[in-house]
Formats: sequence, structure tokens, C-alpha cells
Amino acid sequence: MKLQLNNVHKSYGAQDVLDGADLQVRGNEKIALIGRNGSGKSTLMKIITKEEEMDSGSLVMESGLQVGYLSQITFEDEEKSVQEELMSVFDDLIQLQARLENQALVLEKDHSEKQLDLYDRLQNRFETLGGYDYEYELKNVFFHFQFEEADLHKKLKEFSSGQRTRIALVKLLLSKPDILLLDEPTNHLDIDSIEWLENYIKHYPNAVILVSHDRMFIDHVVDEIVELEFGKTTRYVGDYSHYIQTKEENLAKNHAAYVRQQEEIKHIESLIEKFRYKKNKAAFAQSKIKYLDRMEKIEDVKKDQSMIKANFSSARKGGNRVLEVEQLQIGYDSILSTVDLNVMRHDHVGIVGPNGIGKSTLIKTLMERLPAKGGHFHFGHQIDLGYFDQDFAQLNSNQSVIDTLWDEYPELDQTELRNTLAAFLFTQDEVFKEVKSLSGGEKVRLALALLMLSHDNVLLLDEPTNHLDIPAKEALEKALKDYDGTILFVSHDRMFLKKMATRIMEMGKESHVYEMGYEEYIEKKKEGTLPKQNQQKKESPEIKNEPKERALTFAQEKNYRNRIAKLESLLEEAEKDLESLRELRYEPEYYQDYRKMEELDSQIDEKHNEIANYTKEWEEKMLALEDK
Repeated sequence: MKLQLNNVHKSYGAQDVLDGADLQVRGNEKIALIGRNGSGKSTLMKIITKEEEMDSGSLVMESGLQVGYLSQITFEDEEKSVQEELMSVFDDLIQLQARLENQALVLEKDHSEKQLDLYDRLQNRFETLGGYDYEYELKNVFFHFQFEEADLHKKLKEFSSGQRTRIALVKLLLSKPDILLLDEPTNHLDIDSIEWLENYIKHYPNAVILVSHDRMFIDHVVDEIVELEFGKTTRYVGDYSHYIQTKEENLAKNHAAYVRQQEEIKHIESLIEKFRYKKNKAAFAQSKIKYLDRMEKIEDVKKDQSMIKANFSSARKGGNRVLEVEQLQIGYDSILSTVDLNVMRHDHVGIVGPNGIGKSTLIKTLMERLPAKGGHFHFGHQIDLGYFDQDFAQLNSNQSVIDTLWDEYPELDQTELRNTLAAFLFTQDEVFKEVKSLSGGEKVRLALALLMLSHDNVLLLDEPTNHLDIPAKEALEKALKDYDGTILFVSHDRMFLKKMATRIMEMGKESHVYEMGYEEYIEKKKEGTLPKQNQQKKESPEIKNEPKERALTFAQEKNYRNRIAKLESLLEEAEKDLESLRELRYEPEYYQDYRKMEELDSQIDEKHNEIANYTKEWEEKMLALEDK
């Protein structure tokens, strides 16, 4: 037994997180800890690494066992290059290599059997530890996490927090601990990187314990599920799909056994009551009392029934032609991608592609949060847009949850607001919590509640499943499947893509649209049999013979005028922001701290670029209208 946790109890104040949890690691199994947000998964991991102390219970570990946990990987010196940091994993191997090279020099002068034997032993150990492959392995793992050769020579401080997390994960994988602990390892990764990591973990030579809300990742990697529910653990052998089936079967069997036993107990109790005061039957009654005392009682195992109960619907039908996108160039300083796309009513378009290619940028551009770099797009007749922004989880409003809803929908009374919030698991005093104190998952649920109340007929969703636990994801999938409108969404969650997408748009330097679901798209992509045509036209039967729109110029003019008004508003707001940033230069907090001053100067430069981009687009559209 490599590791054993027995009867672990852990509380934070009055809240019991773990209440008799158990966990065993026997060999090189791959184990997934699953449960709702807040069920104690990360706490259990931290108890294993001794970051947290249990209130009671026991932890037994094999002598000399090496445990690697992502949160423990920190960079003491961020002035180091990435290569220096990653090579530190191989310090012992590099020292062994130096000894081997020195021994080779010794052999040039001394060919004795003793020196040859030492060289052979050093060489065998070096080879066994992967000494001839470690530099290749470093690059192989590093490049599969969306990095390039040049990134190896950059300093750690030059990377974003998400990139540093990926570098930390690379370092952890290269260190090959006896038990690898991974907490949400697929965060910050694109689909290609997730698939590579799946294969790596599946063939990892040692044990792995992971926490993940990525159902397909769990399904493809683990051979054992440990569920945390009500503070207790239940072990299931097999992958996630098998766990779901087995759990339902076990609950049904347990409940049936509980019902049978309760009927038996009721029958025996009636016999006891009937005969206990009769002399000739008293012994019989006493034997039944003893039988009940010895009976091992079956508990009617509880199942967590708290579930999001969303109901998305549109207030009006909207036109058949929802969106036309033609040669739309998106990006910031440079063009990331050029997009062509036609969306019809009831389409569910899943947008996929590598990180940084512009998937979120496309959604922001369609919502006019960012200016287009070229091309154009046009929404159809009576289209109402609802938008889920993945950055909502970063909001830090001082408002309460209920006031946030009330500000957006003042016509609703308190009962209606509370019912809506209850559908998204905000009950009792939770509705008075400040938004800034909410967890990431709670903020996403609040954003979805706001979206549901808007009753739009087109939803633009940017990573809507981020921060949600598995039950919440499954509830959201069900609600969106029943939705009567159109959905255009970005997601790295392959199970969500599989269940939701009726069409796939793959983004690269140019976009490619495929008239198929995600599962078929992946299958054909692996086979190399995806259609070559860039855009497959899709016509609804009821509008197939509809004449081409004659008012394209008029529609474009209207779109330009609306955009000009929006740009003028954005410019006014950006100029105010710039002035506020400039004033901060005279605050002691900034001019006494050169790092903060550098960050402030960078923000000011970005704001200048933003104003320049808005101004350029405003001038182009004004000229286009004047030339008309």
C-alpha cells in the first residue's frame, strides 16, 4: 500500500467538509476525486501533501514516497529563464552526467578493471534514469503545452499567470513523483493540449490522483473514481461513464433493500407489541427484540438533489437568417483570424481552435466590445443578443446577489427574484452575499441567471462551463438543449461540445465550418477526411427560394451608423479612463514604486492604442458613409 487515508474528519468552523473520508493508493492506478464544488476534494489533496492538518483520522505513507502537487510548485526566482527552471528537475541526472564524463577522462589514462567497472555502473544508471533522453523529453512536454522554442529562453516573469501555471505543470510532469496530484490540470489548455495530456497521464508509470470537472478527460484517463458526497467517500472501479451507471444502480438497489428491511422491522415490531405481555409468548417477543438489536440497519443513502433548474427561452422568434459574417478580420494589434460564417435559426455552433487564435475575440467583436479589423457582419431581423462573458467570474462588485438581479430587472418583485436565484442554487441568506465574495462557480451561476431572465433569441457564450462542477454542467446542458433559440459558443469542454454542437467552426488564420456534430468532426479530423470546402452553405427549407436581399447597402449603412454612435461613446469613455490613469502618476503609491509605475505606463500605452483603434475605425466608417 503506497498511501492510505482512514476515517478523515476536517471542519472549517461550523462546516464539516470531510466526515469519515477514506482513500487508498495501492499501485500505479489513476484515480479521479469527484464531487460538487466545496465537497472537500482539494482539502483531501492538501491533507495528503500535509498542507492541511486533519481534525482526526490517519494518514499512512510508504517510506520515501515522493508526492508531487501542482500548487506546491513555485518559482523562487522569476529572473530565471524557463529552461533553467525546468532543467533544475534534472539536477541529479546532470551531476551523474558530469561524473560519467569525468570517468571517461580517467579511462583515457587508466584502463584498469576497477575504473572500467565504475564507468559501466555510472553509464547503466545514467541510461536507466533516461539520461540520453531528458533534454528531448523536456522539449517534448514543453512544446505540447502551447509553447515555442523561443519561450525556453524567456524569463519566468515575462509570462502571464496562466502561462506560469502551465510551466509549473510541465515541471511537475518532468519530476515524475511516485504519486502525482493534479487539481484541475486541463485549465488554461486548448483541446489539442488536453488530448496530449490525457495520453501522457494514461501512460504515466506511477500513481495519479486528479480533481477535474472535465468529464471526457476523466473518462479517458482514470480506472477508479472516488466520489466525495456529504463528507464521505465512495469508491467505484472504472471510468466516469461506468461510475454514473453503477451509482444509479447501487442507489436503486440500496433503496429497495432499505424499503424491504423497514417493512420487516415494522412487521417484527408489531409482533413484539402483540406478544410481549403474554406469558406464553414473552420469550418469543424477547428473541425478536434481540434480533432487532443485532440487525445491521441499512441506511437509505442520500443523493445530493440540489441541481440548477434553468429554463432558457426567447421572448420573440426572430428571423431565419440570424447572422452573416463575411471576411471578418478580428484581433488587437494584429489580425488573429479571418472569419466567414452563416448562422440560421436553431443552429448550435461550437467554436474550436487553439488558444490565442481569437475565439473569445470573435465573440467580443460580434458583441461590438471590440472593433473589427476588416470585413463585416450583419445580424438578421428582430435578433436579440444575450452574452455570457467568461470574465464575469472576475467581477468584484460590492452589490449583493439579489440587488445585482434587481438592478437589471427592476420590474420583478422580490418573490420572482428569489425564485430565479433559487433555481441557480442561491437560497436563504445566500442571496444577500456580496458578488465580490462569491466563488468562481457562484459568479458563473449568477451570470447565467441574468442571462436566463433576458429571454434573448440568440446566445453568444464564451466558455460558459468554466468554474462549474459536473452536476451544474449537466443541468446547463439540459437547459440549453431545450432552448428555442440559436447558440454560438466557445468551449474547451469536449463533453459540452459533443452534447451541444450541431455545427462546428474551426478557427485558424481562416475559419472552416463543418456541418456535423463534434464527435463526427473529431473522428473525421483524425482520419483526415474532413470536407475541404471552406464554408458549407446551409439553407433552411422554408427560405430556400427566398430572393437575395436587395437592401444590403441600406443594411450596411444602418450597421455603420449604429457602430459610429457606439464608437463615439467608447471614445468618450476611453478618454476619461486615460485621464484617470494619467492622474495616478502623481500618487505616492505609484511614483515611489517603479514596478507599479511601469505597469501604469503600460496601461496608459494600451489605452492610447485602444483610442487610436477606435478613432481609425470611426474615420473609416465616416468616410464610407460620405462616399455613399
